[in-house]
Amino acid sequence: MKLFIATCLKEYRKDVFKLFKEASMTVYSVTDITGIKEDSAPDLLQDWFASGDEKFDSIMIFCFTSEANAKAAKGLIAKYNEQNKTGFPVRSFIVPVEE
Repeated sequence: MKLFIATCLKEYRKDVFKLFKEASMTVYSVTDITGIKEDSAPDLLQDWFASGDEKFDSIMIFCFTSEANAKAAKGLIAKYNEQNKTGFPVRSFIVPVEE
């Protein structure tokens, strides 16, 4: 058994839900998360109106599933990221579950 985890911006959630379904993962959990991007060397021209660190509304989707389903989802997400080149790719991880 594997624990499959994906993170993405909230705007991409419907796309990722479709990828989970395509990988035969129809039972999963979703939680809201806030991503933070801290720049160590800020560019004053880009941050002219910014008030500090950037925060992004994201979600984490996770599912206990078979190794085959996890690998299928990982491949689908890689293909999705290749086709939809944005500054915020969907991230995914496969974690082994012992007990």
